[in-house]
Amino acid sequence: MAAEMIVDVTKTFPGRKSIHASLRYPVASSTVLILFGPSGSGKTTVLRSMAGLERPEAGRIQFLSRVWLDTDLRINVPPQDRQIGYMAQNYALFPNYSVAGNIAYGLEDLTLTERQQRVREMVELFQLTGLEEAKPRELSGGQQQRVALARAVAPRPQLLLLDEPLSALDAPTRLQLRGELRSLLKQLALPSIIVTHDWAEALTLGDMMAVMSDGAVLQMGTPQEVFCRPVNADVARVVGVETVVQGTLVDAREGLATVRVGAVSLTAVVEATAGAEVFVCIRAEDVTLELAGAGPTSARNHLQGTVSAIASLGALARVTIECGFSLVAVITRSALTELALTVGSSVRASFKAGSVHLISRQ
Repeated sequence: MAAEMIVDVTKTFPGRKSIHASLRYPVASSTVLILFGPSGSGKTTVLRSMAGLERPEAGRIQFLSRVWLDTDLRINVPPQDRQIGYMAQNYALFPNYSVAGNIAYGLEDLTLTERQQRVREMVELFQLTGLEEAKPRELSGGQQQRVALARAVAPRPQLLLLDEPLSALDAPTRLQLRGELRSLLKQLALPSIIVTHDWAEALTLGDMMAVMSDGAVLQMGTPQEVFCRPVNADVARVVGVETVVQGTLVDAREGLATVRVGAVSLTAVVEATAGAEVFVCIRAEDVTLELAGAGPTSARNHLQGTVSAIASLGALARVTIECGFSLVAVITRSALTELALTVGSSVRASFKAGSVHLISRQ
């Protein structure tokens, strides 16, 4: 039987929606599972339940052959006996301990010589050489993150749990450390579970992804599968598919489908699972905007419309177009300037058939 992680838990909080989360997936030596969803969806509670820091009222948690929790059998393995490494969102470094002291915390079962050797290994692996005696307040956000991760990994756990590992960092540092964290996790060859609400982190870090909303797991799969092929409209909204509208499949031939959205006709790639009544999902980055009357492109879908809203996203802009339905596009600020787009501008929105994902409403 394949090695698995099994989680099926119920946890209630006064005045809040109950969590009823269930997931099951095969565990390999370097599998990274992303728990993805908005704030309040239950991601951190599930992670803390795995760590033994939350006590679900009912359920079962099993990692490989070990049962950590079974409320029916009254099994509840203490956190220190689960052989997990846990990194909190705020890192929770001990302010009066040095870098070396923080990393050494939790290594009391080793001899002094072994402990010193393990700390040296972690310092080298996490690029902290020269900072061994520094206190957390003397470190940058990225350095603090490395120390917290080194402390979690130092006892050589069987499973690593990371709660929003990049959220405490500024945007440039977060961007830099995404790829670095992915490389470290693969180098460690340690199964990991990461909580995040950031889609870029999910795509960068994850091998598998569980989408959560209102305390439940809605879909599991690879990040690419989940983002590009959400199983229902709820998942589509959670993962940030900006355009989700109702449509009707009216024709399918030669691998392409014709879908009606109100008075608008769209072309999509045929999907065997789609029934006649569908949700039409289009990601904003797949939509290209041009001035009305522009020349032909290779895209199958060309919709004339009017800009109804423009929102700044820093270097990008989110543009909403009314074209028989509300369609969202994300373009660069420079493109916004070059096209001289304002609310009321006439534009043509183009996107390929493969960018139109159909979800059955049956």
